[in-house]
Amino acid sequence: MLVVKKFGGTSVANKERIYNVANRCIKDYKEGKDVVIVLSAMGKQTDVLIDLAKDISDNPSKREMDMLLTTGEQTSVALMAMALNALGVPAVSLNAFQVAMHTTSAYSNARLKRIDTERIRHELDQRRIVVVTGFQGVNKYDDFTTLGRGGSDTTAVALAASLHADSCEIFTDVDGVYTADPRVVKNARKMKEITYDEMLDLATLGAGVLHNRSVELAKKYGVQLVVRSSLTEAEGTVVKEVVKVERMLVSGIAADKNVTRISMIGLADKPGVAFRVFDALAQANINVDMILQSIGRDNTKDISFTIPRDATDEALKVLEDNKERLTCQEIKCKDTVAKVSIVGAGMMSNPGVAAKMFECLFNSNININMISTSEIRVTVLIDETEVEKAMNAIHDAFGLED
Repeated sequence: MLVVKKFGGTSVANKERIYNVANRCIKDYKEGKDVVIVLSAMGKQTDVLIDLAKDISDNPSKREMDMLLTTGEQTSVALMAMALNALGVPAVSLNAFQVAMHTTSAYSNARLKRIDTERIRHELDQRRIVVVTGFQGVNKYDDFTTLGRGGSDTTAVALAASLHADSCEIFTDVDGVYTADPRVVKNARKMKEITYDEMLDLATLGAGVLHNRSVELAKKYGVQLVVRSSLTEAEGTVVKEVVKVERMLVSGIAADKNVTRISMIGLADKPGVAFRVFDALAQANINVDMILQSIGRDNTKDISFTIPRDATDEALKVLEDNKERLTCQEIKCKDTVAKVSIVGAGMMSNPGVAAKMFECLFNSNININMISTSEIRVTVLIDETEVEKAMNAIHDAFGLED
């Protein structure tokens, strides 16, 4: 039996926690299982490295940032292998180059293409625990790349899929997936299980428990995930295709403050304008989420959309450079907004869910700036100062508490 276990930065933040993780993994090893461990950088190490880079350069290249940031995970895996060996269990640490985790060449946001499993299989055959760096890969130029924040989850799922692992456990500082962030909504309830689709939307919309690309991979390759706490033995939340429990209208609520709203005023009201706007952003690898286009007037129209807040400067530069070609009169930007979303497969067969959410926000005197919907989610854009009030009100309205 082969298990892949991923531990986040807080799980390996110091010596005591590293040994705690080592002992948990040794327990599986002594039961006869093959064990592959995927680690993030220790504690706030990634933030420390980012600060070091900013101290050297205001605008470091993405390639050099990847070269720097990958040292965080290499530190974690080496220390973990040392701990395992010190406890009498043979272990070896491997980075992305040694495993050969092939990625695209998009520095800071690369995507995994394939993983060579020969080296890992060889080490497992020697009855070693294999400790692998998360978050990183190697491109066709043999440069290190990173998969974006939270990419260690994606590494773990990709390894589980490539190795045909029997289970993939994601260990965090919370003991499962909750109906809302328990730090914001005190009576949030832990879910025993949740579908891939619901988890994917929650992860994409701001729930920080799992990286959204890891859920995409898990769904594609049928990898059953378990989200558990690294600090307790509590049962976690299983993420899988079909769940047994009766479907509630709403499974969970997510919030995302990493949002900027951009409004393009006075665009020419003719075919192809929207394409040119979003194609220019796509060429710069800027993701666009919510989109609202106004009814045309005086041969012009307005388009508003949201992007990740950390892409604001780059997006504004792209749009300003193309302002004349896009026939845009004015570009407005607001970065004091946030997205709040409800997610649930039960919405598909129950009309009126969106109306109930809007009524709840109205009763709380919260203004809605934009709305986006799908079969299993409703997302609203509101002022970021209203997020906590909105999440608690919605959570109560839909009866998600314990």
